[in-house]
Amino acid sequence: MWWFQQGLSFLPMALVVWSAASFVFSYITAIVLHHVDPLVPYISDTGTIPPERCLFGIMLNVSTFLGMATMYVRYKQVSALGPERPHVLRLNRLGLTLGWMSCFGLCIIANFQKCILYYIHVLGACLTFGVGAIYMLVQTILSYLMQPELHSKGIFWARLAVFLWSSSSILSMFVSSVVLYSGLYGTNLVQKLHWNPQERGYTPHIISTVSEWSLAFSFLSFFLTYIRDFQKISLRAVVSLQGHTLHESPRGSGAGEQALLIAGSI
Repeated sequence: MWWFQQGLSFLPMALVVWSAASFVFSYITAIVLHHVDPLVPYISDTGTIPPERCLFGIMLNVSTFLGMATMYVRYKQVSALGPERPHVLRLNRLGLTLGWMSCFGLCIIANFQKCILYYIHVLGACLTFGVGAIYMLVQTILSYLMQPELHSKGIFWARLAVFLWSSSSILSMFVSSVVLYSGLYGTNLVQKLHWNPQERGYTPHIISTVSEWSLAFSFLSFFLTYIRDFQKISLRAVVSLQGHTLHESPRGSGAGEQALLIAGSI
């Protein structure tokens, strides 16, 4: 059995691979069609003009559902491991709420492009990265509280390192963006897709775009730390039959038959 066939480890891996592919494919398409500059454009700029906008939106919508599923499985795992620790359960519920808010922000980013509805796009980015960073912090704290009995120390330190990476990227992106859009380098820079290295404002622009790519991949790296945990989870579903035909009236629950629908590790 391959490592990605163990338990539900394929779920975070699918989220990471699919999301990375959505960034890379839209970037390649935008570069080939000369819609953006090859040197580190904003991720959002690579999904602004058709056809890459269509590809970007569809793939990120799928990433939204993969992210929600991954976070829910993580929530159920922590709930099962810490039923007698109220503070862990409270943090776990908070983490699920924050995670799904972050996924909703990703859906906004996918469907409201930067050059069309800028402020809604920024709201989506704040939900995705801002609330998502708090989700990472909550999961890191949970990892700390669950070690060493339920969590290895290595997983905690890995998640802490990725969280610090993400936080530094957010800080760098925020500062450089404030400087860039302060008005010192001109107006209407939001609509600007092509930059000349000799232009004023090019340096904060590059710092901002590099920070954004760094932030995106720090988020994806965080979900890679779920793989080992998810290898220990199996999915099992049972269907309850209330009759032998589809036109019979439902019987009492005691008369129903149960058949195994899904079992084992998938």
